[in-house]
Amino acid sequence: MKILIVYKSIHHGNTEKIARTMADVINADILSTRDATPQIIGRYDLIGFGSGIYFGKHHHKLLSLAEDLPEVKGKKAFIFSTSGLRELPIIHNFNKELKKRLLEKKYQLIGIFSCRGFDTYGLLKLIGGIQKERPNDEDLSNAIAFAENLIE
Repeated sequence: MKILIVYKSIHHGNTEKIARTMADVINADILSTRDATPQIIGRYDLIGFGSGIYFGKHHHKLLSLAEDLPEVKGKKAFIFSTSGLRELPIIHNFNKELKKRLLEKKYQLIGIFSCRGFDTYGLLKLIGGIQKERPNDEDLSNAIAFAENLIE
């Protein structure tokens, strides 16, 4: 099975750290959204899509890439993210937009992973940020376990 992880990581490399950890475990190729195209993505059997969370959803470049994908039948995908704040489903669903776009393209979603990440966006920088040690060893261990379950 050919596996690709596509990610967008900006401020502190939180999402890239998770993406590389998972890629190492499942022997996946890894590309940033800058280098990924629908044609490249189409060559893979399982694709992971991830980014930090910005204003309650994945990065706009990842969402745009998902929007540009052709419709597929049964191709497998998973979603991952990092965020300074935890998700509160009543208020927002971090994965809603990306999940919607992938399902519209007929991807089979087989898993979703998220963990906290160091965040200094906006006013948070005035207090030195939040989640300063994240993702930590426990987060990376959880990412490894998640990735291993994807290929069992």
